[in-house]
Amino acid sequence: MKKDALLGVYKSKGRLIKEANSKYRSPFQRDRDRIIHSASFRRLKHKTQVFVNTEGDHFRTRITHSIEVAQIARSIAKYLKLNEDLAETLSLAHDLGHTPFGHAGEDALHECMENYGGFDHNLQTLRIVMFLENKYFKFKGLNLTIETLEGLLKHNGPVDDIGLVNKLIGLKTFKGKIKYNSFPSLEAQISAISDDIAYNNHDIQDGIKASLFKMEELVEIDFFKNIHKKYKNKITNKNYKIAIYQIIRDSIDLMVRDLLSNTQKNIQKLKIKSSRDVAKSNELIVCFSNQIKNAEKEIKSFLRDKMYDNKSVLKKNHKGKLIIKKLFKIIKSNPRKFLSKDQLTKDKYRAISDFISGMTDRYAINLYNDNK
Repeated sequence: MKKDALLGVYKSKGRLIKEANSKYRSPFQRDRDRIIHSASFRRLKHKTQVFVNTEGDHFRTRITHSIEVAQIARSIAKYLKLNEDLAETLSLAHDLGHTPFGHAGEDALHECMENYGGFDHNLQTLRIVMFLENKYFKFKGLNLTIETLEGLLKHNGPVDDIGLVNKLIGLKTFKGKIKYNSFPSLEAQISAISDDIAYNNHDIQDGIKASLFKMEELVEIDFFKNIHKKYKNKITNKNYKIAIYQIIRDSIDLMVRDLLSNTQKNIQKLKIKSSRDVAKSNELIVCFSNQIKNAEKEIKSFLRDKMYDNKSVLKKNHKGKLIIKKLFKIIKSNPRKFLSKDQLTKDKYRAISDFISGMTDRYAINLYNDNK
């Protein structure tokens, strides 16, 4: 297979608003750089992954998670001779639309917006890169490539709810350049599954660090039991932390190896030779073998029981939801105090939603305390 046979994305389809190409960087490198230099990306350092950002300096935040996803995605794309820059760009951008206080914050904001079009963090990412990040004279947003926009829109598969996309983004905005019912590029699929690899493994590491569970409980899962066997006789109280790092490292390595092997088999089996073949396929091509899929289900179930549904985590999530709902109520009652006239001209409620979803955890907490 030729280096660029799978994806002609070395030549981009261009941008919604035409720009001259750079002599020094590919279109996808420019996309990546625009994302990294955006205010929304910087704010991810103070947004919750699982633990509220004010809790400690060593737990993951959205920004460290995004960097870890990008590293995994880039490695996978490179091995498969795909476009590393596009895979990295999608990974760095995929969480831009997250609210403060993680998924609890998203649920709360969606409830507030239920009668005004709803809220979806994936589509909010697109709102940010297409409308809300303003730093150019010639256009609103970051004017990213068609491939990046399509990857952000469809990284979990074909679009299910066209109506929601129309409400939150506007189908006309895409100028007919995106097909909603086809599967996304292999790079987008890589980004999505790299997200799973990163958070499954790193949430385990953070959960042990937070004393929500112990390594001894983790090894009840067969997948981790097999890794643990290699180190069982070496682990002492002194090197316990190192052992956890090693087990997580091996876990990521096993998942990536399985993914590479299984994806290569799928590419051959489905006779994928171009990006058109990818779009025409009826299934995800970048995926784990059944064995790792089953292990992943066990890991997610374990994390739900021991971590996400833990009383102390749920208590903090509840507090985060309360803050979001109260802020929505406060801002709705006097929007001009918080938002400019320009922001409020089109859709007052969407402007409030954009404002709240862009907040960091600590900004939301401080604003809430100042307006009690």
